[in-house]
Amino acid sequence: MGEVMRSQVLVVGAGPVGLTLAIDLAQRGIDVLVLEMKPRGARPEPKCNHVSARSMEIFRRLGIARRIRDTGLPPDYPNDVAYRTTFTGKELSRIPIPARQDRYTARGGPDTWWPTPEPPHRINQIYLEPQLFAAAEATPGLRIRTRVRFDRFEQDEGGVRAWATDLDSEEVFEVQADYLVGCDGGRSGVRKQIGAKLSGTDVVARVQSTFFRAPDLLDRAGHRPAWATFSLNPRRTGNVYAIDGHETFLLHNYLRPDEEDFESVDRDWAIRTILGVGADFRYEVISKEDWIGRRLVADRFRDRRVFICGDACHLWVPMAGYGMNAGIADAMDLSWLLAAAVQGWAGPRALDAYEAERLPITEQVSKFAMAHAIALQKASAGVPEHLEDAGQEGEAARAAAGKSLYDLNVKQYCCGGLNFGYFYDQSPLVAYDGEAAPGYTMDQFTPSTVPGCRTPHVWLDDGRSLYDAMGAGYTLLRFDPKVDVEPLLLAARRARVPMQVLDVRSAEARGLYKHGLVLSRPDQHVAWRGNSVPDRPEELVDLVRGA
Repeated sequence: MGEVMRSQVLVVGAGPVGLTLAIDLAQRGIDVLVLEMKPRGARPEPKCNHVSARSMEIFRRLGIARRIRDTGLPPDYPNDVAYRTTFTGKELSRIPIPARQDRYTARGGPDTWWPTPEPPHRINQIYLEPQLFAAAEATPGLRIRTRVRFDRFEQDEGGVRAWATDLDSEEVFEVQADYLVGCDGGRSGVRKQIGAKLSGTDVVARVQSTFFRAPDLLDRAGHRPAWATFSLNPRRTGNVYAIDGHETFLLHNYLRPDEEDFESVDRDWAIRTILGVGADFRYEVISKEDWIGRRLVADRFRDRRVFICGDACHLWVPMAGYGMNAGIADAMDLSWLLAAAVQGWAGPRALDAYEAERLPITEQVSKFAMAHAIALQKASAGVPEHLEDAGQEGEAARAAAGKSLYDLNVKQYCCGGLNFGYFYDQSPLVAYDGEAAPGYTMDQFTPSTVPGCRTPHVWLDDGRSLYDAMGAGYTLLRFDPKVDVEPLLLAARRARVPMQVLDVRSAEARGLYKHGLVLSRPDQHVAWRGNSVPDRPEELVDLVRGA
């Protein structure tokens, strides 16, 4: 047996979810150790192509949004989604999405209305993950050990003991921690050890996916470049994502129901058919990234001091980019709760809130992705035979297909509802007042101060984002500076709950905030609202901290 390490929180897995969780915990003053099996500097899999607006808000709070925004596709590369008969064929329609150099200033179009200081960012995980890793390594109080295999754990009322193996020395070492979080993916060993079981739809779609290099592909296309190019023809449907904006691409070949094996379709034939190129076209396969679209959710997210996040607790069809981004949302819900527990101000019910809040979200949100995946399958199966023909019949078929594809997909790629509409309606840490949270769709939502909803973003009169002005703990938003809030702040100090008051001066806020006081949690969800401090403010403080 080798060394014994000590950490307040042990995180298994240094993917985007684990790294974001670790950075936030460390910034809250928690000592964090991350274990990762891959070697340092290993190329991430080119899986996720999109960072949602909600995730970018989180990165902004962590101080790393700019470094992530400045990475990925070239600044002027269009982030559009194009629909064509093939990558080099006739264009059917296009969803305009601003290039990153225009992301903060673009107006007009379906993807420029975001009520946030941080709109979405199209960036592949190849570029995102190294930025998160570098930020984590530079964060005080955060250690990362790579080339380590997590083996097992034991826990009791006092903490967690975990054992892992250094893959270079083959030495087993022990980690003693207050809490353990498994961010170790769809095959999570932590999930299996807490006895959680996945259930749902095991196969929604099979996708033969290829990461390849083709330096002359953009020149062959003959169209304005796009971040994503969907190819639709009677022979094959697929999607091609631009990775570096020059020569690397990720191609998804959507297999048909009777094509049950990834090699049941000739890969080279499928690539050439989706691209619309002949035998003279040369490309280099970098890696095969085949995957199965699923809708599986674990029946529990926690066993006492051990938790799971991200793909470890839910595997979704990755429509609307909501696989990795849902995991980052998990991490941010769990992070402040763990920090509160370690720092001693959380009550005994606080950690119960993680599963109570996040487990229902898997149903709230993933149903949209599931429905969209089914709709896309139907669209792919019903390609008109005359789609590529010359003449009026072909033109009419292309016009109809283009409109149908635009209408179906614009909601997925401009999905404000999935980002900002979801709410926590079963939390033990929220002071509900009887008003129901407003419903939402994939692309639409109503900003609301109903407890459990996302704290509505507004721009302050001095030009700052409301979120930039809020603290890392609880923030009491006050819209009338004459309201006495000292009794609530005093009750928070006595319970050691971090809380500050922010006097909001914002013309925009007047239409959104109907109450004089709104208490926003560390994860920017509404915990309580009212026009004056409750007669017994200590009871409100006890409720929101789980006591």
